[in-house]
Amino acid sequence: MKIFRHLLLPILLFAFTFSYAQKPKPVKTTTFVKYKVPKLTTSLGGFKDTSYIAAPQMADSIIGLSLKITDAKNVVYTLSSYQFLYKKIVTTEDENTGKASKTSSIKSSMFKTSPLPKLWLNAVRENLNRGEELFFFAIVVKDPQGRIMYAPDLKLILK
Repeated sequence: MKIFRHLLLPILLFAFTFSYAQKPKPVKTTTFVKYKVPKLTTSLGGFKDTSYIAAPQMADSIIGLSLKITDAKNVVYTLSSYQFLYKKIVTTEDENTGKASKTSSIKSSMFKTSPLPKLWLNAVRENLNRGEELFFFAIVVKDPQGRIMYAPDLKLILK
């Protein structure tokens, strides 16, 4: 009788667990609407894609402007975030030979508003020289319906 009692409890627990685990769960269905992302254009002061700027003074004036993202129908998209990289030409000295040589240094950060913050504008404006680059990339925008998408990069090179 003791053996029957010791076996009955595990058998009942196993049967209850097995029957409980077999119940089907309702399946949630989600429908997706296909959306073709329009061709977007990123511009800053009239410059698009990869552009060459003739003088550092011109770059100084446009760097304080806001990024503008539009499509072929001139619909303006809301800027969500972007990254900015400033590739600066610097001089370094070789420790062994003592010779000075030109190289580049980069400063980069992510931003959520355009134009750039005053601290960044001042840091870029005080050092603009020929051969340097201003690069806006990883630009995330929202369309009027709230859909999120990437906009093309913008690279400005100083001649």
